Amino acid sequence: MNEIGAAALLISLALSLYGVMVGFLGAKIPWSGGLWSIERAAFACWSLVTVAMTALISLLIRGDFTNRYVFEESNLSLPIFYKIGGLWAGQAGSLLFWNWILVTYMMAVVFVYRKKFLRKQRLPSRDLEEITAVRGLLPAALSMMFLTHLFFTILNLFVANPFETFMGGIPNDGRGLNPLLQHPAMVIHPPILYMGYVGFLVPFSFAIAALLKRQLGSGAPWLRITRKWTLFAWLFLGTGVLLGAKWAYVELGWGGYWGWDPVENASFMPWLTGTAFLHSVMIQERKGMLQKWNMLLIMASFLLCIFGTFLTRSGIVSSVHAFAQSNIGVYFVSFLSLVLLICFYLFVTRWRDLRSEVRIESVLSRESSFLFNNLILLLAAFAVLWGTLFPVLSEAVQGEKINVGPPFFDAVLVPIGLLLLLLTGIGPLVAWRKTSWAKLRKHFTFPFLVTLGTGIVLFLLGVRDFYAGIAFMLAAFVLATICAEFYRAAAVRRTSKREPWPVALWKITFLNKRRYGGYIVHLAVVCLFVGFAGSAFETEVAQEVKEGERFIIGAYGIRCNKIRTFENATYQTLQVEAIIDKKGRPIEVLTPERRFYFASEQPTTEVAIRSTLKEDLYLVVSGTKSSGKVVLNAYVNPLVAWIWIGGIIYILGTMITILPDRRREQKMDKDLTRRGKK
Repeated sequence: MNEIGAAALLISLALSLYGVMVGFLGAKIPWSGGLWSIERAAFACWSLVTVAMTALISLLIRGDFTNRYVFEESNLSLPIFYKIGGLWAGQAGSLLFWNWILVTYMMAVVFVYRKKFLRKQRLPSRDLEEITAVRGLLPAALSMMFLTHLFFTILNLFVANPFETFMGGIPNDGRGLNPLLQHPAMVIHPPILYMGYVGFLVPFSFAIAALLKRQLGSGAPWLRITRKWTLFAWLFLGTGVLLGAKWAYVELGWGGYWGWDPVENASFMPWLTGTAFLHSVMIQERKGMLQKWNMLLIMASFLLCIFGTFLTRSGIVSSVHAFAQSNIGVYFVSFLSLVLLICFYLFVTRWRDLRSEVRIESVLSRESSFLFNNLILLLAAFAVLWGTLFPVLSEAVQGEKINVGPPFFDAVLVPIGLLLLLLTGIGPLVAWRKTSWAKLRKHFTFPFLVTLGTGIVLFLLGVRDFYAGIAFMLAAFVLATICAEFYRAAAVRRTSKREPWPVALWKITFLNKRRYGGYIVHLAVVCLFVGFAGSAFETEVAQEVKEGERFIIGAYGIRCNKIRTFENATYQTLQVEAIIDKKGRPIEVLTPERRFYFASEQPTTEVAIRSTLKEDLYLVVSGTKSSGKVVLNAYVNPLVAWIWIGGIIYILGTMITILPDRRREQKMDKDLTRRGKK
C-alpha cells in the first residue's frame, strides 16, 4: 500500500505539471483539443489522489505500523471512527486530504460545465451564452487549479510524505491519536473547514481566468460562476469555524469557545473577506460598480486561506490547533509569493479594464451601505491579521516575542462587530441608488421603537454592561428590520393571492431565495451576537471538594456525590458524580471526568454541561489534591446555546440562498440588456 500510494502521487505530480502548461497555452491559443486534454488530466489526477488517500486510510484501519504516519497517529485500541479521523490529524495526512478535496473541486468544475455544455441544445439562451463563455475561461481556471495541486503534491512527496516507512524494526503499536482530537466534533470539523479553505480556489481561479482573458465588466460570466462556488466555500468555512468553537467548548475545559487563538483567527479572516465579496459582488451585478474591489476581495480570500494553512503547519505561532514546527513554512511562503506575483501582474495590467461603469449616487443608498459594510469587514480582517502576526513581527524586529491576547482583540473587534451589526440592520431599509428622507422615516420608525423599548427593558432588568447592552439593542434592531421585511412582502402576497400567512411567507422566501435567504443569514448573525454578548455575564468558581460536600455558583448548588476511578485499554479515568440543584431542588446529575491516555501519555478533561436557552452550567475536573479532594471548576455561561442555534440558522439560510432563483436571473437579464443598450 505504501508503494501504491507514493506511485499514485508521483504520476499525479507529472499530470499536474502537464495541466498547468496546457491550461495556460489553451488560455492564450484557441485549441479545442487542449480543453479536452486537461479535462481528462483533471479526472486522472482525481483518480490518482483518491487511490493514494484510500491507501493511507487502509493502512490506518489495518494498523500497519511499517508506515511512520500510521505509527504517529493511530494505535491498535483506537476505534475505527478515530482511525479514519487520523487521516487529517497529522501534517502529512491532512495535506494529502487537502489535496484530495482540491482535485475533487477541480473534477466537480469539469463535470458541471461539461455536462451543461453537452446539454446545450436544451438550455435557455442566457445559460447557453454563459456556458459558452465558461468553456472559454476553463483552460486558464484549470491551469490555476493544477498549479495549486502541483504545489500540494510536491509537499506530499518531498516535505511531508504520508507513505514514509520505517527502515529498521517495526513497532508493535502506535502512539495513538492525540486525545484532544478524539471527539466527534473534531473528527468532522477539519474536513468541513478544508472544504471551505479549498473551495475559495474555484472563484479565485475563474477570477484569474477572467483577468487573463479580459472578460470583465458587470455582465462578465465569472460573476455568475463564482457566486455559488463562493457561497459553498463560505458555508463550509463558517460551519467549520463554529464546529471548531464547539469542540473547544466541550473538549478543552477552559469554559470558553473562542480564545483568539492564531489558528482560530486564520480561519476567521478569509470568512470575513468572503463575506465582503458576497455583498459587494451584488453591487457589481446590479450597478456595474466595484470591479477592482471585488477582484481584490476574491484574491485576498484565497490568499488568506493559503496563509491560514501556512500558519497552522509552519509552527511559527503557538496554538493548541497547530502542527509541530517544521521547514514546510518555506514552501508555503514561496507558493504565496508566486500567487501574489501573478495577482499583482494581472491586476496592474488589466487596471483599465476594471474601471467601474457608474459611481455611487448617494450616501443614503444600499450601494453605500454595502460599501461601508465591506470597509468594516476588511478593518476587522486587518485587525485580526495584525494581532495574529504581532508576536512574530515583534520577535523579528526586537528579538522578543510579545504576545497579543484576548484583551487586545476584544478591545478592537467588539466595537467593530457592533458597527457591523448596525449596518446589517440598516442595509435592508435603504433603497438602491438613493433613499428619500420620507422613506427613511417610514422604514426606520418601527425598528427604532423596538430598539428603544429593548434598551428600557434591559435597564429595568439591571443590565449595566455597556457593550452587552448595545449588542442586545442592536440585535433587536436587526431582528425588527428582518421581521418588517418579511411582513411587508408577505402582506402584499397575502392580499393579492389570498393565501394564509404561513403559505405567503413560504412563497416569498422561495420565490426570491437570494434576498430572503440572506435575511435568514442575518437572523443567524443576530443569534450569534446575542450569544457573544452573554459572555459579559459569565461567572466562575473553583472549589476543592470531597464526597458529600456542596458549593454554590449563581443559582446552582453542586454536591459532590461520588468520586470514582476506572480504566480501559485506552485510558484511565477520574470521574466525579455531581448532583445539581436549584433552590434546593435536584435538577440533574453531571459526571465530568479527567482522563489519562496510555499511548500518548497525555491527560484530557471531559466536561459536563447542562445547557438551556438561558445559560449553560459547565463543570470540569481540573485536578486532585493529596488530601483526596478533587478540584472542580464550575462556570455559568449565559446564552451560549444561541451561538449553536445561530450556526444552524446560518446553514439553513445559506442553503436557501444557494438554490436557483430564476426570477432574479430574469430580472438581471433585463438589467444587463438595458445597460447594454445605453
